[in-house]
Parts: sequence; C-alpha cells; structure tokens
Amino acid sequence: MEENNTKQPGLFEKGGKLGWLHSTVDAFDTFLRVPGTVTKTGSHVRDSIDLKRILIIVVIALVPCALFGMWNVGHEHNVVMGTDWGFWRQFGFGFLKVLPLYLVSYIVGLAIEFMFAQICGEEVSEGYLVSGMLIPLIVPVDVPLWMLAIAVAFAVIFGKEVFGGTGMNFLNPALLARAFLFFSYPSKMSGSMCWIALKHGEALPDAVSGATPLSFLGECKDAVTPLTDHFSYMDMFLGTIPGSVGETSVIAILIGAVILLWTGIGSWKIMLSSVIGALFVGWLGNVSGATAVPAWTQLIMGGFLFGTVFMATDPVTSAQTETGKWIFGFLVGALCVTVRLFNPGYAEGMMLSILLMNTFAPLIDYCVTSAAISRRAKKAKLA
Repeated sequence: MEENNTKQPGLFEKGGKLGWLHSTVDAFDTFLRVPGTVTKTGSHVRDSIDLKRILIIVVIALVPCALFGMWNVGHEHNVVMGTDWGFWRQFGFGFLKVLPLYLVSYIVGLAIEFMFAQICGEEVSEGYLVSGMLIPLIVPVDVPLWMLAIAVAFAVIFGKEVFGGTGMNFLNPALLARAFLFFSYPSKMSGSMCWIALKHGEALPDAVSGATPLSFLGECKDAVTPLTDHFSYMDMFLGTIPGSVGETSVIAILIGAVILLWTGIGSWKIMLSSVIGALFVGWLGNVSGATAVPAWTQLIMGGFLFGTVFMATDPVTSAQTETGKWIFGFLVGALCVTVRLFNPGYAEGMMLSILLMNTFAPLIDYCVTSAAISRRAKKAKLA
C-alpha cells in the first residue's frame, strides 16, 4: 500500500474545519508573535521595521497625550465644581471617563475590520491600532457613546474599507469620525458643556463657562485681553484648559513629536511647513487687522499642534514626494488659520484643512513628479 504523505490542514487553516476563522485567528497570532513566514524568491530588503512596529511607535507617541488628557479631564471638573481633589483622584476620575471612549472605539472599529477580513478572506491589518487610539483623543470627553460608535463605524467602513483597507484610504479615518460627529451632532462638538466631564446629575454652575479658547475667540476675535483673562498663555501651553481629551497639552504633544522624529516615523518637513503656513496667515491677519491675536498663539490653541504632529504626517493620506510634503504641510497650516479667522461658524479649522488637503495630496504629488520629469527632459535635450 502506498503511504499517504498529504499534509492535512490545521484546524484554523484554510481548508480546515474552522478555516473560515483563519483571518481572525491569524490576526491574534501575528499580533502576539512574529509571523513564521519568510520570503523565498526574488529580491527583498531585510529590515526590522514593518507596519506593526511603525504603528506601535505611533501609539507609544500618543501615550503622553492620553495620560495628560485623563488627568486634565479630572482637573477641569475639579476647577468648575470648586472641589479640591488631589492628583490621583483627578486622574482616576478622568481615566474612568475616557476608558469607555477607548472601549467603544476599539470594539466597534476592530469588529468591523475583522468582519471585512473574514468576508474578503484577507489578513487583518494592524492599521486600526492608531486610529482607535486617536479617535478618543480628538472628541469631547462627554460625547454619547452611541454617537461615537456610529462615527467609528462610518469612518472605518466609508473612509477605509470601501477603498481596500489600510494603505488604500485617502482620508484620515480618525478625522473622518470627528467630521461625522461635528456635522451630524454639532451640539455635542461645539457646546460649552461638552468639554467638561460631569458626574451623573451634575450641571455646570451658571457663572462658569466650559468654552475653549478657540470658541471664545470665535465670539470675539479682536479681544486679546479678555482671552488672556480667561486663559493664560501658560495654561494653553501646559494644557490645563477645556478641550478634546488629547489636544490641549503642548508639552505632551511635543514629547510625541520627538518620538516620531527620532524614530523617523513622522515627517519633519510636514510639521515644520505646517507651522510656517499657520504663522504666515496669522501674520497676514495681524497686518490686515483681521485679528489682534498674535500669530504664534494660533499654534497653542485648539487641535493645531496635535493635528500637525499626528494627523497631517499620516504617511497614507499625506503627500509622498519630498517637495510635496513642504507644499502639503504649508497649505494645512495656512488653511487652518484661514478658517479660524474668516469662518465665524467654525472656530477650529485643523480638521477641515487636513481632510481637504488629504483629497489634494495625490494631485500635489502628480504636479511635483510631472515638473521633475519635465525638467529632466529639458536637461536631456540640452545635453
């Protein structure tokens, strides 16, 4: 008798009894362990950096913003209610308020990612590790969880999966979730109370406003002195002001920027050019009399720095060419301040400016490469 040497597929491998769960099991296996597959033919580059490691570095860079945001949630509650809590009680209060946002973000987002992977028979990408970390940091702490779940589902399905998943999307999924919330439920994204976390049954005192510096300026653009009466420059730099969970602290954001730049994950060209663009339009606003707020103040208000460091530098949705990165970043910063100065209905411009430039990033790269090809062709003719 001939011996049958045919290897039977494993339980969760394709062809096995539970092979339909291959994508899900493989996702957990490769997340916890290094995959055992290697390239066998053709040339390839040996490098320790892969998609998983890149995304983990970005998550680590976001940790300072998340930790400070949790403390600041408790701190702002402490301030408006007139209580005298210690550091750990403030942090504990904020942690319990922010934790549900992360649970909803990851449970809903990953469930959709796994579902699409199972249906398409593909591997689950680690791309949502960063998006799931970002979304809770750019929304108000008291946003209703059911609203957040709908926004996450919309962002993952229509901003990512319909285009082919991680690496194929042209819009930043995290910003798309925020845009969905802003246009669908504006009262939960722009009201004064939504920036302050309250206990059940509590209400903000009548004499206290939960408005952010940008929303304050939206009502009175020329009043620099009243702004500094409510929020000192040091408060805005440290981040002890109302705002989205992870966007208020300049120090925490700069720590994340150092991590991204040191590891080579984030583009310093996009970061620097975005700051230059914001300062340029802010200076034009000062010269023209459109605003009395110093141009550099725009950098420490709202989500400008957070968007510049963690959103605009997204390698998938930003410009890919080196020259294009300068153009892309400059326009992001310039458009952000332009919206802030000349759109009375929307105080924060970073979200819209990045999403708009996401759509123009391929065009910028096309123009840059076309110009380079044209220059080389002219040099070849002269030679």
